[in-house]
Amino acid sequence: MSQQLEIKVPTLGESVTEATVARWLKQLGDTVAVDETLVELETDKVTLEVPSSVAGVLDSIFMNKGSVVKVGSVLGAIRKTEAGEIRSVPTKSPPVVAEKIKKDEPFHEAPHAHVPHLHHTHDHHETSHNYSPSVQKLLADNGLSPSQILTSGKGERLTKGDILDFLENTPRHAPAIAHSNVKTEQDWVFNGDRLEKRVPMSRLRLRVAERLKQAQNTAAILTTFNEVDMSAINTLRTRYKDAFEKKYGVKLGFMSFFVKACVHALKEIPMMNSQIDGEEIVHKNYYDLGIAVSAPQGLVVPILRNADHLDFANIEKGIAALGLKAKDNKLSMEDLSGGTFTISNGGTFGSLLSTPIINPPQSGILGMHKIQDRPVVIDGKIEIRPMMYLALSYDHRLIDGKEAVTFLVQIKECIENPGRFLLEL
Repeated sequence: MSQQLEIKVPTLGESVTEATVARWLKQLGDTVAVDETLVELETDKVTLEVPSSVAGVLDSIFMNKGSVVKVGSVLGAIRKTEAGEIRSVPTKSPPVVAEKIKKDEPFHEAPHAHVPHLHHTHDHHETSHNYSPSVQKLLADNGLSPSQILTSGKGERLTKGDILDFLENTPRHAPAIAHSNVKTEQDWVFNGDRLEKRVPMSRLRLRVAERLKQAQNTAAILTTFNEVDMSAINTLRTRYKDAFEKKYGVKLGFMSFFVKACVHALKEIPMMNSQIDGEEIVHKNYYDLGIAVSAPQGLVVPILRNADHLDFANIEKGIAALGLKAKDNKLSMEDLSGGTFTISNGGTFGSLLSTPIINPPQSGILGMHKIQDRPVVIDGKIEIRPMMYLALSYDHRLIDGKEAVTFLVQIKECIENPGRFLLEL
């Protein structure tokens, strides 16, 4: 015996009520193990994985890539099978989604397209091992599932001719699901004599755009600049990086020095660690620093909690862990929520100078940049030093220019004189 279980959208996090289907990791008819990821959902903050709660076979897909779904929406169904039944996937009705002909190719709306009736070859216990090499190659090359195609061979066996007939009579793009409000990606099309194509913005990119515009429309953003001599930090890292990595199992980077410097400066200029809420100022007696990192889905700002309580090793470990989670799309809502101040390192990508935009409702953001050897005057002599431009963007509604400049000077002095970290000066 077997039963069909619905795949539902889980709770997405505080204040998040809807998501977009990013991609299905399983195709119709695929075997699924317990806790194996079925589908990825993209919210305006993170990408969430929806695992299977049972072992079975993916029997139906109701929401295709690009569908906007709410908490509790049914994404598809799994046919739970008893031991020994996993090879056979009895299905009484065709799946609601026709699979794509090209792997990873976006769906197009085709109101008048013909969709063939689907034959479920699993009813006859036929697996890919039973197909001829030419049939297997055609299926693989076109990203097809046997369950899509009408069969004509003996014993309802799938033949090469069946696949060719299917390809000839089926539009290049399967029709989008009528009820899934999918905004689909188009192919390259001519606009006059120029090729263009339209791609829907991800929920994360839409949210980033919304928040950045909100920051510009709401806050009175100003940016002040300074430059810092990285010689002392370079010397420390060169001298101790091997011993540091051997003892703590993590590399000694630049970011831990800047985190320490920011915490020091935030304590000296506490208004920078505050925020505006309506007609009130909210002062924060904790230091949760946002560390902007580049992830596959775009720029994200996970939070390094209680940065003032962390030593260099734990700062580096915390940043490395957040970076790895961002790379693997494993960041949770908790990882991205809150934050009292942000550090962004555009120098990673070669930026020499920029004006970062604050992350509301925060009141400030520090922009780090590329380290570049430049001639500077030291005690009346011109020397070549490794220099970095720093940029501090701040909300002028709350922070005066004097406070902002003082804050940035505090960071400069800490970086150029790292002994202050040890002496807590």
